[in-house]
Amino acid sequence: MAKFFDVHPEDPQPRAIRQIVDLLHDGGLVAYPTDSGYALGAQIGNRQALDRIRTIRQLDDKHHFTLVCKDFAQLGQFVQVDNDIFRAIKAVTPGSYTFILPATKEVPRRLLHPKKKTVGVRIPDHRFVQVLLSELGEPLLSSTLLLPGQEEPLTQGWEIKEELDHAVDAVIESGDTAAEPTTVIDFSSGEAEVVRRGKGDPSRFE
Repeated sequence: MAKFFDVHPEDPQPRAIRQIVDLLHDGGLVAYPTDSGYALGAQIGNRQALDRIRTIRQLDDKHHFTLVCKDFAQLGQFVQVDNDIFRAIKAVTPGSYTFILPATKEVPRRLLHPKKKTVGVRIPDHRFVQVLLSELGEPLLSSTLLLPGQEEPLTQGWEIKEELDHAVDAVIESGDTAAEPTTVIDFSSGEAEVVRRGKGDPSRFE
């Protein structure tokens, strides 16, 4: 049965944050809110959690997983970014965008797209996530919580707990959560390609 955390959206309780980080360090899989719906999250090196995410979402090996980063310093360790792309991403982060970029050797192979050797990265504009990432000290391996057959991510913590009570280890609620997923921009070719239109304004990348 999943633990349920009700975290203050503006002033997250330090004790709750520490408990969630401990759970992640112990190999846990959490459902957590972001600025664009809920996501499933785990430590980067957690192979078992990766398999659990694939099972919950019924994903194939071509799915792009995302590293949710606190800031650019963290993001830059895991993806290759030239100056033009750096400026383009910097202009819209933190925000509701996911960027697909060539991965560095810091990213485990099993997280990469099998042919492109790319990975998704994002810096969310969400107080709880920023505090959690500060305490965790590394990005979260993440995937949007879109269940098979659904077109929008779930937004209510209690609803997710009912749905995934035995599939995840914790569900976190922290204020209202938007239903719209991120806008996905693929920079793997060196040019911006809008892969998915979502909450972030895609016009500057078109």
